Amino acid sequence: MTNAKKIPRVTTETLEKILLILKQEIKQWRVPAVGQLVDEGLSYDQPKRIPYGPERAYQVLISTILSLRTKDAVTEPASLRLLKEAPTPERMLLLTVSQIEKLIYPVGFYKTKAKNLIKVCELLLSQFNREVPRTMEALLSLPGVGRKTANLVLTIGYDLAGICVDTHVHRICNIWGYVNTKSPDDTEFALRKKLPPAEWKIFNDILVTFGQNLCVPVSPWCSRCQIVLSCPRIGVTRSR
Repeated sequence: MTNAKKIPRVTTETLEKILLILKQEIKQWRVPAVGQLVDEGLSYDQPKRIPYGPERAYQVLISTILSLRTKDAVTEPASLRLLKEAPTPERMLLLTVSQIEKLIYPVGFYKTKAKNLIKVCELLLSQFNREVPRTMEALLSLPGVGRKTANLVLTIGYDLAGICVDTHVHRICNIWGYVNTKSPDDTEFALRKKLPPAEWKIFNDILVTFGQNLCVPVSPWCSRCQIVLSCPRIGVTRSR
């Protein structure tokens, strides 16, 4: 049974305390693939971490497109293979759709993603001066790019304000009762109204890492959780 009646919904004040705990907890786990890959350096020509800017944004964009509906263990090597051959939009357009498919297989929907990557790079060259755009509106005009991808490009690629919300962030925020929403997009808009701006950029990495390793979708490890006494566990019917 849920204990939602015993523990109140998480408030912003409580949330800040929870995030302090989780920032320490997630150090034991690997952060999401896209952030990890970019921080470690996706470019084979530059072993050091690439600074915020167009090159980094391009790597984030390509890796995030590949990551959609794909596990991190598949996304990481696929991104490395593709970006080794196509470190720029110009180089991507030298590849055929078939070649891209082979490089990114077995990511989910790899055939559709290969076609979208070609279209994206064509638009980057023809409409955006060879650079990944820096606005939400422009990013959403690219094939295969939704709000999650756009927010990751803005935050991880350009160090701009944004709140990336995937299924883990959406699910956990509703378990906490911090929001009451039906979709990740609804959760993003709700968080923009109440989440302290200082937490926007790191919120996704914290909750995704937490959601992948402890607060998992099916039977979360509540017995091991350091924030269980602050969690109303709304909608959680089974836990370990």
